[in-house]
Amino acid sequence: MLRTERHARILEHVSAKGSVSVEELSEVLAVSGATVRRDLQHLDAMNLLRRTHGGASVGNIGLETPMQYRSERRRPEKLAIARAAAALVPAKAVVGLTGGSTATEIARILADRGPVTIVTNAVNIAAEMVLHKDVTLVVIGGTARNESYELVGPIAEKTLADYFTDVTFLGVDGISAAHGCTTHDQLEAATDRAFTDRSGHTVVVADNSKIGKVTLARICPLSRIGHLVTDRDAPPEELAAIEEAGVAVTVV
Repeated sequence: MLRTERHARILEHVSAKGSVSVEELSEVLAVSGATVRRDLQHLDAMNLLRRTHGGASVGNIGLETPMQYRSERRRPEKLAIARAAAALVPAKAVVGLTGGSTATEIARILADRGPVTIVTNAVNIAAEMVLHKDVTLVVIGGTARNESYELVGPIAEKTLADYFTDVTFLGVDGISAAHGCTTHDQLEAATDRAFTDRSGHTVVVADNSKIGKVTLARICPLSRIGHLVTDRDAPPEELAAIEEAGVAVTVV
């Protein structure tokens, strides 16, 4: 297991449980206690969790794991979701992409496929796409969030008002039949909403951990979403409720 993937799983486990012991993490990760202690010391120094006697607790991590640790988490599922999502894009389309590891994979697939226009507020996606000759790249400005590598806020929203996309792929931190699409940050929620307002078709891409989950800030109700692409480990009862609300659901 890669170090970054191990760190992502530690952060995910701590976030879910509130506090964990070294012994528990050692068993979950199948590594020695010494390795876990070194990992916890590193993550504590990064202010991502709080090192405690014999383990770790949530500390300052809040509810959002930084992007660099999310990218390795559930990678096979995200790749499958990205392939299915990219198949929904017609040739030479104008595509909106918010931030996130799944959206990054979609961008890579579209760039390799042929001519496409990508409108994004994610600086990591922009940095990759600017190197592709078949990609017309539009980067939305704003205030940078180091957790997600996204540019958000009033500048982003004003800029998006001047563009229209054929399809937008929306990354979320939670989607449920009862509460719609949500994320951890209020500014990010408003910018994501601006993407959906200026798109002909909005597709949510979310792995099973996001299905049925609700986080702080609401992006939009399900009525603003046309499609959800997720993986087969998503809770079927929640998917059925989302589908009943009028959202097409693709499970990969």
